[in-house]
Amino acid sequence: MTGPAPRTEQRGPILVLLVHGLGRTPLSLFGLASALRRDGHRTRFFGYLPLLEPIPRIVRRLAATLRELARRGEPVGLVGHSLGGLFLRMALPEVPELRVHHLVLLGTPAAPSRMARLARRWLPPFRLFARGCGRLLTSPEAFAALPSPDVPFTVIAGTAGPRGRFGPFGNDINDGLVAVEEARIGGAEPERLSVLHTLMMDASSVRARISAIMSEDRIASPAPSGL
Repeated sequence: MTGPAPRTEQRGPILVLLVHGLGRTPLSLFGLASALRRDGHRTRFFGYLPLLEPIPRIVRRLAATLRELARRGEPVGLVGHSLGGLFLRMALPEVPELRVHHLVLLGTPAAPSRMARLARRWLPPFRLFARGCGRLLTSPEAFAALPSPDVPFTVIAGTAGPRGRFGPFGNDINDGLVAVEEARIGGAEPERLSVLHTLMMDASSVRARISAIMSEDRIASPAPSGL
């Protein structure tokens, strides 16, 4: 005999943690945060500096922040731009108790980045500034070790990058720094929006999509057991 159908749980605005990309700061996400707050959500930022912090320390600090949020017992939204999304993917397995409403990855590579490879080869300042983060972005082993997210997630990939025979991406659809194919996680197809990588968080289409995801106010919860 089957049990009662799952019930739905009404939920109001949530807290959304925003993690910036390489070469940026939390300031780059202030506009997105403002849009989320206009929809009634609360926001919080996580910052890091690759020049001064090794990756393990960044991930430990991020996991500690997620653990702090988990103690509240409330669903949390997560948004990571580019490298920030990778850090979220690395930290989340350390905090299985966190109730994640949705993880949004903005232009986050899920495979070694060809543009990062070019930058590491031809731009010494990139190697100096990015340090271990630059190696991470080009390492097949690091990406192979990343588990698929065990939470609801959406990948948003930009399509406004240049294409052409002599460009670094050829005819592959890209956002200027990451190809759509490089952002694909497993069989999950990225959502494509006509935006560029560096400023995608400021595009009205991206802000509207993230607000819509975070504003979904019904989640399934187990129904009480019984006959």
